[in-house]
Amino acid sequence: MTEITDDLPARLLHEEHAGWRAILEGRGGEHYARAMTRDALMIIEGAVLGRDDMIAAFRSAPPWDTYELHEPAVIRVGERAGILVYRAVATRGDDTVNLRMSTTYLYDDGAWRVAAHQQTPA
Repeated sequence: MTEITDDLPARLLHEEHAGWRAILEGRGGEHYARAMTRDALMIIEGAVLGRDDMIAAFRSAPPWDTYELHEPAVIRVGERAGILVYRAVATRGDDTVNLRMSTTYLYDDGAWRVAAHQQTPA
């Protein structure tokens, strides 16, 4: 069993950046197919998506050009979970979005996996 230690904020930020880099490279669907729990959910404005719908959405969406993470904070949840909360700014062409996000990670089968992800316009 892996315990949460003081490196949890760095570990979860590393995982979140890996997801964003995959999205920028057009590999978001493949990344999240590996990185999510079987029962993962994504909460977005107007919808709640299950794992299969999330993967399909990442695969069909055009990649973002840039992203920045601001004001990260981590909430520890027991020994095998944590929630990363932050503000994101992402650009695609002339479009810029500002979002408040949270990603709940569970340590499962030797890796940190996304159990839930929430996005709210900032």
